[in-house]
Amino acid sequence: MNIIKKIFQKSRSKEDGIFFADIQKIIGFPPIELDFYKKAFIHRSSSKTDIDGNPMNYERLEFLGDSMLSSIIAAFLYNISPSGDEGYLTKMRSKIVSREHLNELGRDLNLLQFLDSKVPTQHFGENIHGNLFEALVGAIYLDQGYSYCEKFIEKRVILPYVDISKLEGKIISYKSLLIEWCQKEKKAFNFDTYEDNDLNGERLFGVKFSIDNKVIAKARATSKKKAEEKASQRAYFAFQDKIDKK
Repeated sequence: MNIIKKIFQKSRSKEDGIFFADIQKIIGFPPIELDFYKKAFIHRSSSKTDIDGNPMNYERLEFLGDSMLSSIIAAFLYNISPSGDEGYLTKMRSKIVSREHLNELGRDLNLLQFLDSKVPTQHFGENIHGNLFEALVGAIYLDQGYSYCEKFIEKRVILPYVDISKLEGKIISYKSLLIEWCQKEKKAFNFDTYEDNDLNGERLFGVKFSIDNKVIAKARATSKKKAEEKASQRAYFAFQDKIDKK
């Protein structure tokens, strides 16, 4: 086995050797098939294809990694929360694998340094970090199987980040929370969204959130979704005492 390993190490290029060492530090064990990990960082802008002409980028691995992450976290929550019903377990899983959290994980591991892309990295949004993290999980699964994938997620996600008591009080979507509260309290609500470009001409969206025809909060952001979420967060703090009692 050692002889075979030495042969592979000698045949590996200097660039691959550096990549191998960097990936090993991140995942905690030596990769077997390095090409899986290379593919996990190829952006579609690179326009690469495999020998059969199929597109070669991280998107399929991202899909696989998302599924593996969801499955492993679900099993973890099932075992650690024996009294939790389906609704509780679903909400807790959503908090752990939220886009915000995945982006944080990708940033902490500095996965963007490996990205193979024709698009400058500064042009990517925050979600690129989470996308690469999910693709890496997919690569680990293909390379090493479920057990190693589980070990990686336990080391990089569960142990350092998952605190059940804190997660129980974490709000994923202020908009969803507010809508649910308004519906329970039979209050009429409305998101009035409009384009509201800034002085430099950047395209922004403004939103006014109203309850019973009274404007409660306003916000601006680069997308309608972000503007509505920001306005909802501000409205939540205005009604926090009433909402938290429910």
